[in-house]
Amino acid sequence: MYLQQQCRTAIYHDLCVQTLLPYTVKTVPGPQQLAKISLAVCLSKARQTKEYVDMVAKQFNKTKNYKDSQGVQECSRQINNGVNQITLSVKEFQRIEKDAEENFPLHEDNMQSWVSAALTDIDMCIDGILGDVIGGREKAIMKAKILNVKQLASNSLAMLNRYTLRHRASHIVKNP
Repeated sequence: MYLQQQCRTAIYHDLCVQTLLPYTVKTVPGPQQLAKISLAVCLSKARQTKEYVDMVAKQFNKTKNYKDSQGVQECSRQINNGVNQITLSVKEFQRIEKDAEENFPLHEDNMQSWVSAALTDIDMCIDGILGDVIGGREKAIMKAKILNVKQLASNSLAMLNRYTLRHRASHIVKNP
């Protein structure tokens, strides 16, 4: 029930609950910890997906035509950009924990911007592989993996927004 409440603003509600559930067995994390966990899980999955896309790109370089190879290479670049953006968000989250209240709005804006940018990169990759450029099994697997990263990033953004809204609200109440 707790996670369902915490994940209510996430577009991919069921995935949000499923992703965070293993982290609530021993303790009940608050919004800050849930946002941090959500970002970490997203980053891990994005890195795994990047490795898969890179592997497919190498295969296409060796065995497929130029058009297919270019499409996969572009997707690989976009996924790499997404991984970098999510990595920056995770690092920014660590800065929040060090700075406490100092520069909170800046950290908040940075994290939200970088996760949003990662979503854009992922969408561009998806758009590229949905066309006729890549076919068959590779396309289906890549699409599924990339869509999962998109959903996790979307949920991470929802968890970040939930955390930062609550943080700002509690800070205003504590220091009117």
